[in-house]
Amino acid sequence: MRSLWEQIKNIIWSILNRPTLADALDILLVAFLLYKLLMLTKETRASAVLKGLLVLLFASWISGFLGFTSLNWLLNNVLSNGAIVLVILFQPELRRALEQIGRGSLRGTLHKSTEPETNRTVSEITNCLIKLSRRRVGALIVIEQKVGLKDIIETGTVLDSEISAALLENIFEPNTPLHDGAVVIRNTRVMAAACILTLSEGKNISHELGTRHRAALGVTETTDAISLIVSEETGIISMAREGHLTRHLDRAGLEQVLGELYRAKDLGLLSTLKQKAKSHRKGDAA
Repeated sequence: MRSLWEQIKNIIWSILNRPTLADALDILLVAFLLYKLLMLTKETRASAVLKGLLVLLFASWISGFLGFTSLNWLLNNVLSNGAIVLVILFQPELRRALEQIGRGSLRGTLHKSTEPETNRTVSEITNCLIKLSRRRVGALIVIEQKVGLKDIIETGTVLDSEISAALLENIFEPNTPLHDGAVVIRNTRVMAAACILTLSEGKNISHELGTRHRAALGVTETTDAISLIVSEETGIISMAREGHLTRHLDRAGLEQVLGELYRAKDLGLLSTLKQKAKSHRKGDAA
């Protein structure tokens, strides 16, 4: 711990006595990383843990300054294993951060939908949700994006079927083997049904929302997937994205959301394919 404080003093001395452009960039990067860490732990249990660690760090400095040898020794031994403690305590947040970093790259399997195929997919999902909403039949559909959901798919019954309103309605029909759990959709295929999702631990979720909505929010907090939910109690259709819930979607809203989703996905994949084609041509020319 003493060597750590010596390094901090040296850094402060360097900044105050001979600041350079590299020092300024270094400070900005550290400030940015600290800001991201705070935002990542905001409104989670990890925020309280982070505050506790900061209190311990401050207490260690104060105990050393005042000459409390025993207390300083105890705090230093706790903080000397700080890296391991942080990994254990912040495991969910670290996983979420690494997943967010990895979202810049697409999954290995690329699928380019045609316009008629996209329109049919949007229409089938919309028709299913509207019908289930009118009958007040609960449903949860998770649409995979760049982050693969193979681990979630493996928790359910694998189908790998073409999307159709009839199939989705039949899956969510009460008292049937697959109605409980989530359906996972990849591109234009129903990959699995009765999948198990981890519930959101957010504290700001309304008490009116049940486990279906919490599960929908949970998967969007750790991945870039989009969840569509039909409430069994009210028939309200909702969408979860990046840990946020949008409620009271009607047919027009669903068609707009799904249309933008699939068209944006197709444009992204098309751009990736074009870039790969260009790189192949350059390699052939070389």
